[in-house]
Amino acid sequence: MTRTAIRICLLLLAILAAALLPAQDIQHERTAVNIEIPVRVFKGEAFVDDLTIADFEVLEDGRPQSLEAVYLVRKTVIERREETAPFAPDTDRHFYLFFEMTEYDPRIRKALGFFVDEVLLPGDELTIVTPMKTYRMKSEAFSDAGRARVFEQILGILRRDILIGSTEYRDVVDDLKSLALTMTGAVGLSATNTQSPMAGDMFAAGSVFDVSTSVEEQLQTYSVLLGRLEAMRQVDHIQVKALADRLRGQSGRKEIFLFYQREFIPKLDPMVLTAYQSVYNDRPDIVQTVTGLFEFFRRETPLDVETVRRAYADSGAAVHFLFLTRPAPKVPGVAMEEQSEDIFAPFREMSRATGGTMASTSNLEAAMRSAVAAAENYYLLYYTPQAYRADGKFHALEVRLKDRGYRLSHRMGYIAD
Repeated sequence: MTRTAIRICLLLLAILAAALLPAQDIQHERTAVNIEIPVRVFKGEAFVDDLTIADFEVLEDGRPQSLEAVYLVRKTVIERREETAPFAPDTDRHFYLFFEMTEYDPRIRKALGFFVDEVLLPGDELTIVTPMKTYRMKSEAFSDAGRARVFEQILGILRRDILIGSTEYRDVVDDLKSLALTMTGAVGLSATNTQSPMAGDMFAAGSVFDVSTSVEEQLQTYSVLLGRLEAMRQVDHIQVKALADRLRGQSGRKEIFLFYQREFIPKLDPMVLTAYQSVYNDRPDIVQTVTGLFEFFRRETPLDVETVRRAYADSGAAVHFLFLTRPAPKVPGVAMEEQSEDIFAPFREMSRATGGTMASTSNLEAAMRSAVAAAENYYLLYYTPQAYRADGKFHALEVRLKDRGYRLSHRMGYIAD
């Protein structure tokens, strides 16, 4: 498989090859095991910073627990602490920026400019994952004198890797569009008969596919191209879980920012497929192929949501999901349908399970600022579970506020192993 053929899998796995500290086996040698819960509390969009240990309630699997400490943290500084037993929170920061993009978007510049100029501090670690590879930036690069250079370096890496790393993806999409143009004409439909309002302009440009190609070859080529595109977009949930396990072994605060660009998959206009069935109704082989394409478009992608949620809740990371919206392109003979849910769903569940933020927006800078504000301000809650057993089971967590109507976000649980 080429890099681009497993683009999504590489994106989610690339961090495993980064120069991270080796994962450490967690040994439960004591009966008392301390559970840490980062909690973010908001009134509207504003972080609430005046809560005390008496304000919080923690439930594990529905059973109340006794809080032993609460710390208010801003960036890397513990501003306030309340404890009946001393703890030593690790507030070192590890940032991960994942870019799941097939085209470079200029809106990235302002969002990254804010992140490099106003967020990164000396001592922070930054890992960037592109469609090509993983990069780890050294903390000393974030000195004031080096920030502008670091920013331009990151931006240059992104432009290059998105352009090169997604070449095959874009090529397949372009081939599907062009083949649809040929197939539309082959059944006697003009471009203006299809659903695309811009059809006439592109139809006049012609297609790279030979119009003398047989119907069987056209349909077969279209089916193969569609299969190739789908293969590039597969999410391997086993590998996704492996990434969560690796993150779990790293200490400190782990803040993951997932940038995912809205995708549109070129599908033959339903009018074209219906016309093929009508014109070639005496050709069972062609009718069968067309029927298969209809079924392909209708199928649902299987997703083991619960596995993803539990693995990332247990990872100790906070996932902030930034979904970049954009308008659908206009293509003749093709229904450009959004095909983001199958990738969107696991990213969304990672965010929900870890207490991170999620935004679907065209204003990437504003979404980035909101996500960073949540990442930099939080409470750390500690308690010792009653009758803890290292049984490998998942234990659900719920944090409540006494007599308050604020909005909370926190990880949904942990695995006792």
